Amino acid sequence: MIVHGINVFSGESVEVRGGAFLDGVDDLVAPASNLPMLAPGFIDLQVNGFAGVDYCSPEAPTEKIAASIRELFATGVTRFFPTVITGTPENMIGAIRNLARAKETLAEGAAIAGLHIEGPHISPEDGPRGAHPQHCVRPPDVNEFHHWQEASNGHIKLVTVSPEWPEAPAYIEAVVREGVVVAIGHTKATTDQIRAAVTAGATLSTHLGNGAHSMLPRHPNYLWDQLAEDRLAASFIVDGIHVDGAFLKAALRAKGIERSVLVTDAVMPAGCAPGPYMLGEVEVELKPDQSVVLRGGTRLAGSALKMHRAIGNVMRLAGVTLREAITMATINPARVGRIPYRVRGLTAGQKSDVVVFRQRDDGAIHVLETWLDGRRVFQVA
Repeated sequence: MIVHGINVFSGESVEVRGGAFLDGVDDLVAPASNLPMLAPGFIDLQVNGFAGVDYCSPEAPTEKIAASIRELFATGVTRFFPTVITGTPENMIGAIRNLARAKETLAEGAAIAGLHIEGPHISPEDGPRGAHPQHCVRPPDVNEFHHWQEASNGHIKLVTVSPEWPEAPAYIEAVVREGVVVAIGHTKATTDQIRAAVTAGATLSTHLGNGAHSMLPRHPNYLWDQLAEDRLAASFIVDGIHVDGAFLKAALRAKGIERSVLVTDAVMPAGCAPGPYMLGEVEVELKPDQSVVLRGGTRLAGSALKMHRAIGNVMRLAGVTLREAITMATINPARVGRIPYRVRGLTAGQKSDVVVFRQRDDGAIHVLETWLDGRRVFQVA
């Protein structure tokens, strides 16, 4: 791999070269005019499905998972966590096993940096539960986690749980001891329960501002508690639908750019035409405005967001710089998700995951090329 462009972090015109790992990032003595921008490959810690493929389904064909990953490459994503939501024990194990097989057998499987299990140990209450099926919600169970990890061949890297369960602190401690990141999400937990979860080892808030009651006490409430907790990073779905600009600005100021992560929470219809789809065992619908809702209702059920658009959106809605937005889609999720050789950006010794792009006049990101492990996996036609 040899690419020339403007390093998004330094602003310098550089040559980036390497095999599976970057050998060097050197200043160009005589750079060409109108060079594109260069950034590390984007990282998404929460993808439930994409391009018509439901990662929560045990029956998702391996070849279709491969095709969906190739579509992710077109958005600049080079590493991601396929995410399995709340379901029956049998369906969850089946989906986990199916994704692990895809990671281990597909050429595109290198992009699967680990699995994210979101639920079933979440709030059973309407509002915080979001679109997760209520009849499948259940208390935290370390034995169940071990069954998941065995089915995944050790590929589970992130688990989202609600601290409101009495079993939560011990569960979090056990999972963290095994090197897995624990996030707080889909919760109605109290101040004390959130504090206990963080003390036990939780380090992330999953899509903060969503999976919540429509009405909350002025203070205290579980959103303020998580925003104020400096030991928690937070992920945000910046599609212009899940959270508005005012909340996003306030949340980013509370967390700081260094503790903020962009996720898409994309589901099966992302990249598809409006219509009916599935999210695990849940029927959903993609609306013409690109919102994804429970079929026949208005409750949000994931998103149709793409990461390159999330980057443009967070600049527009929150007023952050391109460098800050890229940081939230690259270095920060690598650190929070413990993805090796991706935490130092475009520097020698890191993985050769690179996105070549241009920023349009309206701020939108246009991906030109995507490189994974030094292999070009996408090039604009």
